[in-house]
Parts: sequence; structure tokens; C-alpha cells
Amino acid sequence: MNAWLVRAGKNGERDEFNLLNNVVGGGFREVGDLTGVADRDEMFNIVDSAFPGSKKQRISNYRNQLWALTNRIEVGDLVVLPMTTTSQLAIGRVTGSYAYRDDAAPGNRHSIPVEWIRTDVARTAVKQDLLFSLGAFMTVCQLKRNDAAERIKTIGETGLDPGSSAEDLIGQPLNASGHGGNSEDSNSTSDDAISTTGVDLDQYARDRLSAVIIERFAGHKMAHLVGAVLQAQGFVCDVAPEGPDGGIDIFAGRGPLGLDAPRLIVQVKSSPSAISAPTVRELHGVISTHGADQGLMVAWGGLNKVARQELGTQRFNVRVWEANDLIEQVAMNYEALPESIRSELPLKQIWTVVEDPSGS
Repeated sequence: MNAWLVRAGKNGERDEFNLLNNVVGGGFREVGDLTGVADRDEMFNIVDSAFPGSKKQRISNYRNQLWALTNRIEVGDLVVLPMTTTSQLAIGRVTGSYAYRDDAAPGNRHSIPVEWIRTDVARTAVKQDLLFSLGAFMTVCQLKRNDAAERIKTIGETGLDPGSSAEDLIGQPLNASGHGGNSEDSNSTSDDAISTTGVDLDQYARDRLSAVIIERFAGHKMAHLVGAVLQAQGFVCDVAPEGPDGGIDIFAGRGPLGLDAPRLIVQVKSSPSAISAPTVRELHGVISTHGADQGLMVAWGGLNKVARQELGTQRFNVRVWEANDLIEQVAMNYEALPESIRSELPLKQIWTVVEDPSGS
């Protein structure tokens, strides 16, 4: 059993299609039907013809990714689909071979059938070393480092990453193991080749910041972090003491006493597990009971499908901050946060060149 990263477009444009149709793949719209192409040289000639004038490294990456999609991914393998639209991960098991879907839009035609095991895994439930591999720019990438396949199997079963028995390699120089971006070896589609194909630095930075936040603001401390962000936005906040809170972690309101509209009830859930519909209904109840105007749900582990659907009907009453949302709010209001928060969460803004992705 192998494990594979298969992306759904830079902006998640294939997320919904893949979930609804039980497939992974897509992209590479310049390339036609590859069914039955079992010779590497023939495959490479087809790809070369589809991208005339492209850089050598890009062509090499396209060759190897399409070879993996059509000839290396096997029935029973696991796939991970990072979903840009929800910032969650979907995990599935391959149920068939490569197929070219003539009936689909050009960007959805190269596909492999899968059975989805879990579609609401929060990135916060996955440890940093595996997230680094999931940040590869490639559209198709074999996940090999640090017991990846076994860990993804466990995440599919439990929703949580058990971690690696190997040494944590984050922060150490990456070894391309001889499989660079220009290599014709099929293994250049593995996460051993990240050092030559590149990693999504924006997502890596978010994942790294997420790990630090949950390390230093786990449990009730996250309510204090959220309260500090709201205060930076002009709210007067009353953070409930640690212990049973009756479904309320923060009272927030405008005005000198915090009594003016909008008056908010805030629930903060720092668990890496996705929250369910009953938690959403609890928030609705306390909003009504306390006469609040609006509610804010901070769901560090994201929402499951039913909870997301239920909140979709409360768009003008309740907002949700998932992990990425809270990270954005911290970054936007960082200079106005109290020194005690900034000392625990030291950040520095930097500028970097946007790399040209090697995927499709």
C-alpha cells in the first residue's frame, strides 16, 4: 500500500467535482487520453508534444506526474486531497485504474476512481513533518517520508495523526535522494524530491504557525487569544474562567462597557477534531438565551459536513473562524495585540519571490 498526494487545482477548482464523483486527478488539460499508454517513452513523447517550448524541469515534472497517475497508482493505495475550499484534507482509497472522462470538463478528464474514507480532516490534526510533504507543489506526489502511508491509513480511521516512529526531519536539510526535478526516475514524484520541485511556502508558514499556536495556546488559553484579537478589533471582552462555561467562552460587545451592538457570544473549540452539528445548535441556543446579536464559533479542528451545512443557513447570525481564519486574524491585528501575547507568539513579516509551481 502506497500513499499519494493528488491536488485539485491551485484554487481548489476541482475539490467539489472530485468529492461528488469519487475521483482524484484532473489538470493537464493540454494532454489527451492516456488510456493504454504503458511505455514510458511513448508517454514522455506525448507530454513533450503537449507543452512545446516549456522549461525542461517543468516538462520533466509533468512527465513523471502523469506516469504516476496512469501507471504507478494502484488499487488499494491511499490518496490525500488537500481542499483549498475548506482548508481540510480528504482521504480516500483507490478502487480502479486511470480513466479519461470524455464527458467531463477539460480540467477534470484525467481521473482515478476512489472511495472516500474521510473528507473533513483538519490540517491541525496532522503533524508538521507530514504537512510539509503535503505542501509539495506537485499535483501528483507519492508520500514516503516518515511512515507516511501508515499514518495516513490511521488518519483515515481515526481523524488524527499518530506521528512517525522515524526522526522528525522538519528543520533539517532535505535530501532529494538522487531524484531531482530533471530525473527520469519515476520516484521523482515522491516527497523526497521536494527540495527540487518546491514547496508552497505560504501554506508551510501557516502550518508552522498553526503548530506554534496550538502548542502555546491549547485549551482555555485559546479563548484568551481570541479575546485579544477581538479587543484589537474594538470589542470589550469578558473571557469566562476555565471550567464549565455553559457554552460561552467569551462575551463581547462594543461601547465603553461592552453593552452596545453587535453583542457577541463566542465559543472556542481548540480540539483538532471537527465539530459536529450539536455544538452548532448549542451556540444557537445560548445566543437566544442571552439576547446576543450574533455568534462566533472558533473551530480549530474545522467542521464536519453536517455542521457546515447547518451553519450555512445561519450566515447572518453566526460566523466561524477555523484555524486558517484565526491565523489570518492574528496576523491582521498582530501589532495591536498585547505584549504578553506577542511575546509568546513572536512573528516577523517577510517578502519572498512567488515560485512557479511544477504541477497542473
